[in-house]
Amino acid sequence: MRTIQLLFCLSVTSILFAQQSYYNNVNLSLTGEALYNELQEKIDINNTTFTYGDVRDTMLETDEDPDNSQNVLLIYGYSNSSCIPQRTRNKQEFGGNSCNFNREHVFARSNSDPEMGGTSNIYTGIVADPHNLRSSDVQMNGSRGNKKFTAGSGTAATVNGNWYPGDEWKGDVARMMMYMYTRYGDRCLPSLNGTGALQSGNSMLQVYLQWNVEDPVDSTFEDQRNNYLENAYGNRNPFIDNPYLATIIWGGAPAEDRWGTLGVGNNNEQSFTIYPNPATDAIGISLSDNQTNLSVIIYSVLGKKIKEIPYSKANQTMDVSTLTSGIYILTIESPEKVITSQKLVIK
Repeated sequence: MRTIQLLFCLSVTSILFAQQSYYNNVNLSLTGEALYNELQEKIDINNTTFTYGDVRDTMLETDEDPDNSQNVLLIYGYSNSSCIPQRTRNKQEFGGNSCNFNREHVFARSNSDPEMGGTSNIYTGIVADPHNLRSSDVQMNGSRGNKKFTAGSGTAATVNGNWYPGDEWKGDVARMMMYMYTRYGDRCLPSLNGTGALQSGNSMLQVYLQWNVEDPVDSTFEDQRNNYLENAYGNRNPFIDNPYLATIIWGGAPAEDRWGTLGVGNNNEQSFTIYPNPATDAIGISLSDNQTNLSVIIYSVLGKKIKEIPYSKANQTMDVSTLTSGIYILTIESPEKVITSQKLVIK
């Protein structure tokens, strides 16, 4: 019975991984910088035909209001009444006048290093990357300018000389900033376009990791953008497809695992906690109910037993410093069956 349960857990994991066809050639068992590099290679395309002018057309599809196909959603918008803060507007009202909408570089052009350059409609490359361009009210776009993003709450506004994108849009912004940093590397360091503390040990801003958790993917709107741009431009934003990729790479509070294969999830009879997870040197393990004659076992995703210790007390500790970076399955087992299991990420 124990073997059947474990194989079932592993086979479900493998099947769900395989469903993500775009990432078939990406090693999703990696963590930290290694996974960052894998995703960078995957999305690093050289599209010399897609222009800044093309975005005027593609945004009518990518930014289409799911509730009204005649409109686009405006980033930073929050009202359906007055002009400037409107969150939705007719597709025909593109332009440079009051109450028109235009193209907002969410990672501000002048904040990249070196600067992205001008906005001629014939330009290609980073300045024309549609994953970084969103429909925005002209005046709202001007109010944001090149202000760096910062923590806040409520609707979009200037906060201490910086910019809070609004509760509805902060997750979108975070995932776009993660894409830009992954796609263009140090040219788009998160700190160049945002403020606040860095996550320990890397270059990602804690506020972006927090927003990625607090404002989950809009499965209608953000997926709409990703699906269209894969065909029109050639790549996807991985952090829309699965926000938990950011957790594996940069840490922080666990984000949503949209695939159900990478996150830390409980799947059997009792709940237990692994902390920290992702881990590097040692982990603590705590089972909800005290039982005797149990073992803590770590398996590879292919089902090979890697490490085993007895579970002897609450808040059991386990040395994992010898494990290579990757994804494992940690189980608590009695001699008869698997009591419970979770995925363990080693950085």
